[in-house]
Amino acid sequence: MMKQESTTSPLPQSPQLQSFGNRSSDLAVEDQFVKKLESIGQTAPNENIKKEFLNKEVSSINKLFTRFLKNRKKVIDWEKIKPPPNEMVLNYKDLPQISHERTSELASKLAVLKLNGGLGTTMGCTGPKSVIEVRSEKTFLDLTVQQIKEMNEKYNIKVPLVLMNSFNTHQETGKIIQKYKYSDVKIHSFNQSRFPRILKDSLMPVPDKLFGNDSEWYPPGHGDVFFALQNSGLLETLLNEGKEYLFISNVDNLGAVVDFNILNTMDKEKCEYIMEVTNKTRADVKGGTLIEYEGKAKLLEIAQVPSNKVEEFKSIKKFKIFNTNNIWVNLKAIDRVLKENLLDDMDIIINPKVADGKSIIQLEIAAGAAIEFFNNARGVNVPRSRFLPVKSTSDLFIVQSNLYSLEDGVLVMNKNRPFNTVPLVKLGDLFKKVSDYQARIKGIPDILELDQLTVSGDVTFGSDMVLKGTVIIVAPAGNRIDLPQGAEFENKVVSGNLRILDQ
Repeated sequence: MMKQESTTSPLPQSPQLQSFGNRSSDLAVEDQFVKKLESIGQTAPNENIKKEFLNKEVSSINKLFTRFLKNRKKVIDWEKIKPPPNEMVLNYKDLPQISHERTSELASKLAVLKLNGGLGTTMGCTGPKSVIEVRSEKTFLDLTVQQIKEMNEKYNIKVPLVLMNSFNTHQETGKIIQKYKYSDVKIHSFNQSRFPRILKDSLMPVPDKLFGNDSEWYPPGHGDVFFALQNSGLLETLLNEGKEYLFISNVDNLGAVVDFNILNTMDKEKCEYIMEVTNKTRADVKGGTLIEYEGKAKLLEIAQVPSNKVEEFKSIKKFKIFNTNNIWVNLKAIDRVLKENLLDDMDIIINPKVADGKSIIQLEIAAGAAIEFFNNARGVNVPRSRFLPVKSTSDLFIVQSNLYSLEDGVLVMNKNRPFNTVPLVKLGDLFKKVSDYQARIKGIPDILELDQLTVSGDVTFGSDMVLKGTVIIVAPAGNRIDLPQGAEFENKVVSGNLRILDQ
């Protein structure tokens, strides 16, 4: 994943941009930027698409761009950063338990939204990431629908599923969800915004045409969920259906299931926004954290941290929690803050990339950054079990193992695991693609007592293996290690050339 930079750290400038920064020069850049957008709009294939882009999209794109110009040299005042006070971050174990009847009442006011804009390219797959099989031949989307179906049947309710797609996943997702039409789960699907990438040197939009080269466009981050929900008309639809609360999470987070104790707390405490956080481990030191800033809850991302404070940010002594991106929001509050234009001031992340040989930037916003604009916003420190993202085959290895069982579409940790933590697994580059991962592992080992697994080089796993403690397997260049069926390794380093001929 590319390292992200933020408006809180000045963007490196080319000589021709060094005159920028005052209002008059910024206005000239804005004017050129809008003219380029308008010329792109003129290439639309029909009049309706042209009007939609010129009347709606240009305004949204330029609003983000203008805010970037205005705030790109703003830096966060490190001295104003405070750990969140106890009343700002509630402990999950202290939340009151609720009755079946109360659960049914709250569930009738709930909608569940999954962020479904990502592709499976990181794991060597094509199409939406949500259709990768992760457990018992079920995909992320299968498990999500199953969870909601079971919940609806249990409480005799109709919680809808909402999918926010990107232009990369929208069309294919529309076809895929047809398989659920008899599941009794109502599915809403909408597309988030499509913004042009920006040339780093000139700050002009990359594309010349509205359609033709998708690599010149990008979805502007999951913080776009609030704007896209409104623009799609779904915000109004959900409110008209009597929905009051929205639970937002990444579709690839298998731990992000509906929790009515959190929803009950939100309702009782009149919180407009709740961010689920969990304790940092050595694998999470770069994760965004919840802080108090100028008297408000605020999300602090590593991209916003001055370079001389990065190590302090990574330390779990001062910043002990991180954002899971499981977010609970009051729908009426979303409507209010949008109408009052409060979210127009959300922090912007500047994501530098190289595309088609050009240095470009993407202006992105994170859903967690909206927390400071909602009333009585809180964090809830949740168990690690609510954060099970599958970003790589290393994560896939864990969720497919005997560490978990699948109950009603929910992953439940094996009670025989002697620790309540998840092992740290790092599979090498030769395992990166799902197809290679499947070819190299004949059966997921027993990892109930595993602390850490590191694999490097040309390695294959036999079936029925057992791994315990810390296991490191390294095949040097030119060597291959075939781990035998039924082998057990505990606190062991395996290196060199180990080849078992009879598999």
